[in-house]
This record gives sequence, C-alpha cells and structure tokens, in this order.
Amino acid sequence: MTEETGAHETSETLDLPRPYESYVYAYPHKTAYRPLPDPAPSLAALWRDEPKDALSLYAHIPFCEVRCGFCNLFTRIGAPDELTTRYLDALDRQATAVREALGDGAPVRFATAAFGGGTPTFLTADELERLCDIAEKRMGADLRAVPLSVETSPSTATADRLAVLAERGATRISIGVQSFVEAEARAAVRPQRRADVEAALARIRDTGVPVLNIDLIYGIDGQTVESWTRSLDAALAWAPEELYLYPLYVRPLTGLGRLSPNADRDWDEQRLRLYRHGRDHLLARGYAQESMRMFRRTDAPTQGADDYACQTDGMIGLGCGARSYTSSLHHSFDYAVDMREIRSIVDAYTETADFTRARVGRWVDADEARRRHLLQSLLQARGMATAGYEERFGTSPFEDFPAELRRFEALGWLDATAPAGLLRLSPEGLAHSDALGPALFSPAVRAAMAAYTPR
Repeated sequence: MTEETGAHETSETLDLPRPYESYVYAYPHKTAYRPLPDPAPSLAALWRDEPKDALSLYAHIPFCEVRCGFCNLFTRIGAPDELTTRYLDALDRQATAVREALGDGAPVRFATAAFGGGTPTFLTADELERLCDIAEKRMGADLRAVPLSVETSPSTATADRLAVLAERGATRISIGVQSFVEAEARAAVRPQRRADVEAALARIRDTGVPVLNIDLIYGIDGQTVESWTRSLDAALAWAPEELYLYPLYVRPLTGLGRLSPNADRDWDEQRLRLYRHGRDHLLARGYAQESMRMFRRTDAPTQGADDYACQTDGMIGLGCGARSYTSSLHHSFDYAVDMREIRSIVDAYTETADFTRARVGRWVDADEARRRHLLQSLLQARGMATAGYEERFGTSPFEDFPAELRRFEALGWLDATAPAGLLRLSPEGLAHSDALGPALFSPAVRAAMAAYTPR
C-alpha cells in the first residue's frame, strides 16, 4: 500500500481482533442464505449465460459413523432403512436435472471434482461405484482426467472402498485424523485408536493415489506443544503430500459446544502458540504454506491440470449439503446443525422429485462479488495480483476497500515486502486469517448471519 491510502494507525491504537472469529471457506456463508421467493429461479435460466468450460463438481454425502464433538458440518449419524440408496437415487435425479439445465449451447466441462461430507466412504464400495457413475454418466465429468479429491475417515478407509476410488481416478485422499494422541482424540469427542489410524494410512498409501492429505487439529483441551509435536511427527512419518492444520472451534449445537460454550483469550493464545509451532515445524521439514491451514510438500507431484478458479468459475453442488454458485446466485438446500433438523432435511431431499429450481440461496451483487474475490484471493499465501482484480471489475481494491486495507496494514497483516502489483498477507496476516476474512463481510451479509437462528 502507499501513503495515499491514508494509513497512519498503529496496532497499539487499534482494538486487536480475536484471532479465531470464523473459518471462511466460502462467502457468503450458508447462514446468510434464505428461501428464495416464488417463482423460484430455474437452473436453466441461471446458467444460460454463464461460462461452463471450467466448472467444479462437488458431491456431498451427509453420513458419518459418529459425529465428532467439534463438528458442525451438515452430516447425520448412520443411514437406516436403505437411506443411502434413497439418497443416491435423489442425487441421480438432481444430477440429471442439473445437467439438463446446463444445456449444450456452449461447451460444458468440469475442471475439478470432489466428494465430501460427512464421510463419502461411509458408502459401500458398490455405492461409491454408483456415485462415480452419477458424476460421469449424468454430469459428464471425466473423473480420470481431472483432479478428484475424496474425504475419508480411519474407520471407513477400507481396502475395497479405496480400491474403487483409486480405479475411478481419485488423485487425492484426505483423511481426518485430528490427533494421533488417543487422549486428545477422546477430548475432542472423536473415539479412535492410533493403531487403526496407522492401518488406514497404510491402506491409503497402498492404493498409489498420488496425494495424501492428513487433517490435524490444535487447541484441544489438554494439548501441549509437546503432544502437538508428537501428532505432527506421527503425520510426517507418512510423508503426506499435504497437511491441513485446523484450529479447534467450539460452535453452537455441537457436542463440545454443549460442554464448553465460551472461548476466551487464554484459549486464543494457546491456539496461536500451537499454530505458530506447527507452521514452523512443517516449514523446517520441506513443506510450503499455501494458506493459514494448508501446507504442501515442496516436492509433491502436481494433481494434473486444474484451471478452475474459485473466484470466477462456477460450482455445481450435488446433495443436500452442497452449495452451487453462478456469478449472480449462490444456492443450496436448507441448513442446520442439530441432528434432528439434519435428519429431516436429508429425508426431504430423498423425497424431492423436482430439482430444476434453486430454492434457498443468496443473490450476489457487484459489491459482494468484489468482496468475495478479494477475500478468497487474499487468504491464499500467494496473494492477489491487483491487475487481475482491476481487469475483472474496472476498479482497484484500494479504491473499493480503503478502510479495510488500511486497517490490515496497520495491524501488520499485509506483506510490505511484496512486489508491486501483489497484495499479499504477512506471516501474521496468515495467522489471523480467521479474523481477516470476517472483516471483509458486507454489512448485509453480517446482518443476515446475525439474524439466523441456529438449529
């Protein structure tokens, strides 16, 4: 930034934000979505004039064997009465409707694909085959030609399931371990034996899938720098191509939320201390930082061509927990965290016959598009080329967000050594990504999120 931006504050004159306000993995958040008024917009109309040559496909499987104490994802425990079959039937109907809505007037191509949840490998091997068939035969995604990421868990990463994923083109398997220390896993309400975790990792490596990602969590009750290091080193023993380090959050309606509802400054400091230790530990061992959470081995193989850009390209989400977005509308299905509410939404999804319209979502105007572009670019360690922003919007981010960028600069969150034309976070800026992201939310989105009643 330059002196013309008017930056004159120092961090001492600012109210220092809490470092862990919210994990911003998408914007606007689903709690800002609302039922769309009738007549609900048709998918065909929404996609008519959209570029469709570099789409992302995401299939959401909302089932888990257990629900971890920290989890507020859209997922339910178990699937009685052939629920997975009925869910895949609905997914098939939705995929058929969405592909028809995309039309054939312009090239339709998927540049990347992912199966998430929940736990996709909760499905049996045969059901995973069907899921891949839906992606390929209904949507037209070539899973063997694009990066395909699939999430799994230690208890469901069985040899037969993994073999299906490897054969159908998976390039990345992500496993949520969270902690290799069994006492910490129990404290996070995630019962697991380390021996089972290690066995699952061995099975994943046996598949030959080129990228293994291991998720770990810091900030668990009783966790110390020493125990955190043990988990990090246990993960490093598998030489994963990627590691994600997540701060623990205690959210409403989760298991931990019911036990310990309030965060405090001491916990903030503990998490920051563990984050910095984990970051430095990985950087010293051949990993590069891609974002606050993501670390990638510097010699890891690429996953192949991936020309999808989340800031500009469209997303097709299949399943009742998935979101889709065009340039003008982000939409999904109803959202909840409470298990009873989720069961009701899943049941309603399986009974849905008409998937041709968007029912719940949020319109994205020019201001929100600018915020989203800046937010999703700035939270990446590589930063944002201002020329690309200016080319897209015809304005400068310094003109559009002067107060926010002045504040980030005063807090030391912007990298003063970045070359001209590159807006990039400093190491402290990356460390405070979960405060910086929410600071870019629009007043309208903030109001909608605040008005949302958790359920």
